[in-house]
Amino acid sequence: MTSRRRFLQSLSALAVAPACAAETPPWKLNYMLASSMYGSLPLAEILPEVKKTGATSIELWPKNHGTQREEIDTIGHGKFAAMLKEHGLTFGGTTRYDLGPFKLTEEIIIVKNLGGTFIVTGGAGDYKVSPEQLKLNVKAFVEKMKPHAALAAENGVTLGIENHINNLIDSPDSLRWLADGIRNIHGIGIAFAPYHLPQDSALLADLIKHIDQKMTLFYAWEYGMSCSKAMPKDDELKQMPGRGKLDWKPLLQTLKAIKFTGPTEIFMHPTPRGIPILPTAAETTEEIVRAKNHLDSLIG
Repeated sequence: MTSRRRFLQSLSALAVAPACAAETPPWKLNYMLASSMYGSLPLAEILPEVKKTGATSIELWPKNHGTQREEIDTIGHGKFAAMLKEHGLTFGGTTRYDLGPFKLTEEIIIVKNLGGTFIVTGGAGDYKVSPEQLKLNVKAFVEKMKPHAALAAENGVTLGIENHINNLIDSPDSLRWLADGIRNIHGIGIAFAPYHLPQDSALLADLIKHIDQKMTLFYAWEYGMSCSKAMPKDDELKQMPGRGKLDWKPLLQTLKAIKFTGPTEIFMHPTPRGIPILPTAAETTEEIVRAKNHLDSLIG
């Protein structure tokens, strides 16, 4: 009788297993909208566009890339929170290169109070040095960041250090050293920007694998023809996925392999800064959707 009962239980388990497996949702990118994609348009015009882009949350940028971070100080954080609720959105965080990595105390509290989870900023330290000295400078930066990361962690916020040109963290090696240095430190991670690195898909995928769980935010942003000077709009838009030459598939496969569920921002910089990437909000949304569809097709 006992053997028969166990046999029947085994059959039941086998019957249930495929159903359970089928319930596991497929991996996908978690899209967030960067307010700077709409230049200096007011939040009243941007927030209705967020869900149209496939995102459910928004990140706010300050001048000169946008004005939305300053706008919420003007209208009041309570009103901004009400606007988010009205549109069924959540708040992701802010980009604060203007403050730098060591002056984020007040911003951490603001982001926390609004329900956000991250602040993007840059590194700090001399980068025009030998590789040996650069490694030491990255280590020193990590040490200086520990109390700031601790405060962020206490408030449920992560400080995402972006790899950025003309910055301490602007090379593949510096990124690896940063990832290694912060591996066991809460409240600090990496905002990974392919634009600022060699446009080599294998290298970029390897960096993603190395950063692993310290990835705070992923920019779907390629170099194209750069964002450093005025050029015809069709050329400028080559920073967007599916318009430039970068093969995104290895990057997406690696993001899936590390089970990255943090925010992904479809991104570019217009010239001059502070304008929408296309003349109207509707056109900007349409272009972000086009890029999203390209990325999603590669995942599928």
